[in-house]
Amino acid sequence: MKLTDALARAESEGYDLVEVAPNASPPVCRIMNYGKFKYQQSKKIHLAKKSQTTVQLKEVRLRPKTEAHDLEVKMKNMRRFLEQSNKVKVTVLFRGREIVYADLARATLRRIAEKLSDLGVIDQEPRLEGRRMVMIVSPRKQ
Repeated sequence: MKLTDALARAESEGYDLVEVAPNASPPVCRIMNYGKFKYQQSKKIHLAKKSQTTVQLKEVRLRPKTEAHDLEVKMKNMRRFLEQSNKVKVTVLFRGREIVYADLARATLRRIAEKLSDLGVIDQEPRLEGRRMVMIVSPRKQ
């Protein structure tokens, strides 16, 4: 169909002539309500953004000699973060000569991983990075 005929037909029906495939030979056009089309596209994009989930990385900091009760409080927070589908970064900070207790910190992180095994899996094993030991736990897939 010629361009002038297509434009006249679209005009008579009260719609717009929209080029769908400009690179095709011959180019493909469509008669439609362009405003309504744009509105529906924006609604689809909005719905896609609304339904997607964002995973945050929450950090919990410990010391190598953190007491049992304090550790339980931190564990409670880690459980809450994992239940909310967030990743948890467990960091053990060393000050001064505490770096000697790296094996103690590694054992503490392993105990934490065992206790959180019902809610999460270890993404990154405990690793010493300078004066801190880091472990990342991510939530289990539902």
